[in-house]
Amino acid sequence: MGEASEHHYLVALGSNCRVSGVGAPRAVLAAAVAALAESGWEVEAVARVVDSAPVGPSLRRYANGAAIITGDLSPPDALENLQDIERAFGRNRRGQRWRSRTLDLDIVLWSGGAWHTGELAIPHPLFRQRPFVLHPAAEIAPHWHDPVTHLTVRQLAARLS
Repeated sequence: MGEASEHHYLVALGSNCRVSGVGAPRAVLAAAVAALAESGWEVEAVARVVDSAPVGPSLRRYANGAAIITGDLSPPDALENLQDIERAFGRNRRGQRWRSRTLDLDIVLWSGGAWHTGELAIPHPLFRQRPFVLHPAAEIAPHWHDPVTHLTVRQLAARLS
């Protein structure tokens, strides 16, 4: 894929729109996991899908999940790859923030710790406040640590319960 070393990513998945030829949001997430594998990622674990209320102006409920993926892409290259997959599912990043979306793939945590550039922040800046991210993530990555708070994903999820 890119660099020679292996990287592990915890990725949040979300959808609240049907995709032509794929189906409803839960089917979109299943197809997105398949697309991750097809694009060269090793999909190590996938959380059960949960339903959640929308954040922002969207009225449609979301299907949310999480996956642990492994590959040799650096964080910026991984972000580019995930955004390519989002575009393949009809994602348009223009317009109002937090509107309905066909597919959202966010890097939440990375095996390398923290990464901050203009376009990418790892850990994801809002993941600690989002049960629809933390609960699926805790199912598959309970012992992963947040490099900022040094708490595990399980501990962060328990704080929201």
